[in-house]
Amino acid sequence: MPATVGRGRGRRAINEINMVPFIDVMLVLLIIFMVTAPLISPSMINLPSVGKAEKQPDQVLQIIIGKDESLELKVKDKTSSVTLKDVAGVVKQAQEGVANSAVVISADKNVKYEAVVKVMDKLQRAGVARVGLSVQLAN
Repeated sequence: MPATVGRGRGRRAINEINMVPFIDVMLVLLIIFMVTAPLISPSMINLPSVGKAEKQPDQVLQIIIGKDESLELKVKDKTSSVTLKDVAGVVKQAQEGVANSAVVISADKNVKYEAVVKVMDKLQRAGVARVGLSVQLAN
């Protein structure tokens, strides 16, 4: 039953909320958070890193994707231009006779990611086993 005040002619209800208990609870919560915040240590996130293979490949084929999405195949010091349609066949032909070979895809930073995925998809569908992306570390 609401409290009533007996002033004047009739009785009327007090329509105010007592804020003191609310303020007390908030101050207690504030103190608890201020005390516990320095005790919580920040968590560490383990990010993946570039690993090293057990055995280095005997032959590394490098596919370079230029700014205009043109493709070049670099085998040792010899570079040849290829098309997206022929890239899988040329890579398979270059891998013949070499047991342990890897393909590395290098792309210009302005090339759309879609072009890189298309090359990877062509190689994967052709059954090329070791395909990787070139990683350039920041100095």
